[in-house]
Amino acid sequence: MIDNPVMPERYIMHVDMDAFFASIEQRDFPQYRGRPVVVGAQPGHRGVVATCSYEARVFGIRSAMPISEAYRRCAHAVYLRPDMARYAAVSKQVMALLNGISPLVEPVSIDEAYVDISGLEKLIGGPEEIGRRAKAAIQSGVRLTASVGIGPNRLIAKLASEIRKPNGLTVVFPQAVRAFLAPLPVSRLGGVGPKTLAVLERLGIFTVKQLQAVPLERLQYDLGKKSALRLHQQAWGLSSDVVDIRETRKSISKEHTFGEDTCENAVLCDRLRRLAAEVGYIARQKRLQGIVVTLKIRLKGFETHTRQCRLEQPTSSDRMIFQTAWSLYEESGYAGRAVRLIGVGLSGWDIERYRQLGLFAEIRDRQREQSLYAVLDKAAERFGKGMLRLGYCEEKGRRDS
Repeated sequence: MIDNPVMPERYIMHVDMDAFFASIEQRDFPQYRGRPVVVGAQPGHRGVVATCSYEARVFGIRSAMPISEAYRRCAHAVYLRPDMARYAAVSKQVMALLNGISPLVEPVSIDEAYVDISGLEKLIGGPEEIGRRAKAAIQSGVRLTASVGIGPNRLIAKLASEIRKPNGLTVVFPQAVRAFLAPLPVSRLGGVGPKTLAVLERLGIFTVKQLQAVPLERLQYDLGKKSALRLHQQAWGLSSDVVDIRETRKSISKEHTFGEDTCENAVLCDRLRRLAAEVGYIARQKRLQGIVVTLKIRLKGFETHTRQCRLEQPTSSDRMIFQTAWSLYEESGYAGRAVRLIGVGLSGWDIERYRQLGLFAEIRDRQREQSLYAVLDKAAERFGKGMLRLGYCEEKGRRDS
């Protein structure tokens, strides 16, 4: 920990669960404890690693690695398919525990969240005590570990949570921000991908300290105004300190990798319909309606494309999501080409809880549709997703049942 001055006006905590999926499997199945566990696709099939235990990381396995490469590195690991329903239930428990510490909790994924702990020093104690309280609550409540970072804004909190994984706690106070950032590699900053990293390294910039010494004008010349300004601000520890509890996800998306490349419209249409149903279900559970539908296509050779359509009205309707995505596919020019992966997403949330509908017919249609999806969602909760769903003919997305 770095010094221990008076609590600042704003303080943000970032909570990151350690190897979340794999840790749940090791918790629930004692025979997996102490063994390398890989959650994702099964060896012999296409797909990637979703996450892996720290025992597996010793072999160089990491998230998003092709499962074939993971198996080559560690054939004796335990390979498991994800159980997203179980993981989501544990995530809900974790977020509830964090809400017991502060009402300002912003989940940013299934296994991490930002928490505004400003002003809690009189109720709980200083930032280090608050961090210990959060870790203890998670350990006691769900029997899992989390790494916690606390700082004056979101950037510092997130970077701090990564320093001592797993099961770490790092507090960075305002006057220590520059010293904390200085030794970090520039690749740890947001927006530094391979291309940007290559430019920075060509300029002799490898650490944040070196980045701090470069004038903004020079960065703008090499990276452009927008990217340069963002990196310059991060190098000096400038970032948002707002925890937004209104919108917990920027987008909802689902995708599927085929066992073999396919160009059959019937197969692609059926899979896209299933994915749209999953996206719609999640949106309705989160009480979200989106206005942007995204289609993702990966062709043979890992050639990946995305296309988007902005709707006239926000929706969480399986039908609308599917029909829009299928139209994007038909208009894309990819028909007839072998597809490796297909996916669909919904974003651009409508923040108004109620929207005025202009026509009584539209009101009736909307109410009828909401009643129908309520039945489908209850069936999914009771019998499992996909047991009951709307039908569409493959070519045009028209209902056939």
